[in-house]
Amino acid sequence: MLAGVPALLPNLSSTAIRPPAQDMAVTMAQGMKRLGTPIAALLGLMLVGLIASSWLINRDALRSAVEAQIRAVTGLDLTVKGSIEVSVFPGSYVSFHDVGLKGGSDDPALRVDVLTANLRLLPLLLQRFEIADVMMLRPQIRVKREADGESNWTPFIQTIARTMKPGADNQVSFSEIRIQDGVLTYEDAGNDAEEKLDDINLSLAWPSISRSFAVTGQFGWRGERIDGAIGVSDFLAALSGDRSGLKARLSSNPVKLAFDGTVANRTSMLMEGTLTIDSPSLRTALNWTGQAPPGAGGFGRFALKARANVVGASIALTNVNVELDGNVAEGVMTYANNGRQSLQATLAADTLDFTPYISTFRLLASGARDWNRQMFDLNALSSTDLDMRLSAARVTVGPSKLGRTAFGANLRGGALALSVGEAQVYGGVAKGSLGVARSDTAADVKAQFQFLDVDLQACAGELFGINRLSGRGNLNVSLVASGSSPFGLMQSLDGSATLNGHDGAISGLNVEQLLRRLERRPLSGAGSYRSGSTPYNNLTVALKFADGIATTEDVRLEGPAANVTVNGTVSVPTREFDLKGTASLVSNGTSSFDLPFVVQGPWDDPLIYPEAESLIKRSTVTGPLLDALKDRNTRDAVRSVLERLTGQKQAEPDAAPAAAADAPAK
Repeated sequence: MLAGVPALLPNLSSTAIRPPAQDMAVTMAQGMKRLGTPIAALLGLMLVGLIASSWLINRDALRSAVEAQIRAVTGLDLTVKGSIEVSVFPGSYVSFHDVGLKGGSDDPALRVDVLTANLRLLPLLLQRFEIADVMMLRPQIRVKREADGESNWTPFIQTIARTMKPGADNQVSFSEIRIQDGVLTYEDAGNDAEEKLDDINLSLAWPSISRSFAVTGQFGWRGERIDGAIGVSDFLAALSGDRSGLKARLSSNPVKLAFDGTVANRTSMLMEGTLTIDSPSLRTALNWTGQAPPGAGGFGRFALKARANVVGASIALTNVNVELDGNVAEGVMTYANNGRQSLQATLAADTLDFTPYISTFRLLASGARDWNRQMFDLNALSSTDLDMRLSAARVTVGPSKLGRTAFGANLRGGALALSVGEAQVYGGVAKGSLGVARSDTAADVKAQFQFLDVDLQACAGELFGINRLSGRGNLNVSLVASGSSPFGLMQSLDGSATLNGHDGAISGLNVEQLLRRLERRPLSGAGSYRSGSTPYNNLTVALKFADGIATTEDVRLEGPAANVTVNGTVSVPTREFDLKGTASLVSNGTSSFDLPFVVQGPWDDPLIYPEAESLIKRSTVTGPLLDALKDRNTRDAVRSVLERLTGQKQAEPDAAPAAAADAPAK
């Protein structure tokens, strides 16, 4: 009995001792092998059936069904001038070459080189022809909008809105249209405008399981590539003009734009939501969109975020946060483009810097003591209407620093009006207005300003380039001018200006010191008097302007030790003085010594010298000689002595004295 046991051990080791997991794997492999054969046979049968059905399908019926479905869905007649390619296997599609889609007019709204309708496979096997999606290669889309708002695509919009409704007779079956290398031309008869989009690569999708619609892709406009994405939450409502959610994003090098809100289009376009705009250079973006930015400076970095309400061609922005050239402001804005652009805004800011916008405008020629003769560029005055109100805690305008300021700008019909309600400047307050109107190639300018209790040194230095006046006072200016350049304006300057100052000084001239020296020694020469300063208690300047020439009406300086009165003219175009005056020493309220003087030459460095005849008369030496020259009995003898002493022939008595003791000193 025991002898038979070893013979059974090999069988036990190969069967009874096999692990359960390995046994299960073997069983499954055998089962799969048994099932693989019928599955492969079924797939092969389906493949044979598909190939056979592709031969049995009536291609003319397939083509006609696709044409009818496109016509029923779009409302546009399909005209095919080229060949038609039908494929069932391996790809199920119908391709039409040289296709036109047109509405009521003979001019096609859409031309396509190749229009391919991809078909659904399972309905195709059942001899039903349903389009899965449509691809258009090199389409040429033409959109023409009439003055009444209707377009050649209005029938298409109405038809597709009807066919997308649930339960429609000819309900749209496909849910995607792809456009490759397309071109779109837009004509607006009402605004006489035309635009063109090229290199269009877009995908338009409206999933059948939802009510949404999405457009994604890229296109070219005016030489720039634009990436875009538009999503509509309720496509059927949007096609019908009802309210629907809208998300849009457009991105290009000049500008990026995003909108998130709602849209409706019953009688006119209505949009409400959050608008965001960002541009590295607003000037570049405006030029790209065909708008001419004003001036030649500024309009760089730009960003805007606001709550937008769009009605037709008007946009109302609230909760505005706008940044331009580093200036940040908040408020409300309204923009409209009803044949003419208009912008209204009320903004408040902490700091505003207008230096970039005036940096290219120069009253004086660069590096010269002359007015700038470059012609004004007045085109910006006629392109846009503007009504803006700005307020800021701090304002910078070139070298001028202003405190709390409120001002407005109004541009309408080519006329610009700037008004300053109140500005803290030069330690005082400024009010006034500036008007600029375009007249042919010239600018008509009218300025009225009041500077109350200002620092005269800062005010006169920054406004007129005069740096020798200090003190405090009031300045009133009322001027009008017309010209095509700053120099032209100065030639036609009319109006008036008054200055009332107190407790200051005029630097570069010590009148008291000069008068006391000449009082003691009239013929000692003026010496070095172009230093020090002349203090004053009161300063009065009243000028009348006519054709660029300022005539003095009342110019007086009243100081603790000297008084000065001046009369004459000042040429604004040539920037030169031609003045005469009298300087008087004052002691106990009375004048002890009067000295006539002359001021001539450029504003920056005029010649100031005393009148020689008065000094000769005052001298105890030359005074009697001058009297002797006037006496006929002694005139010849005195003249003969003077000629021998000086070696020069003496002038006649009625001529101006040529032998003045002092030559005019600069």
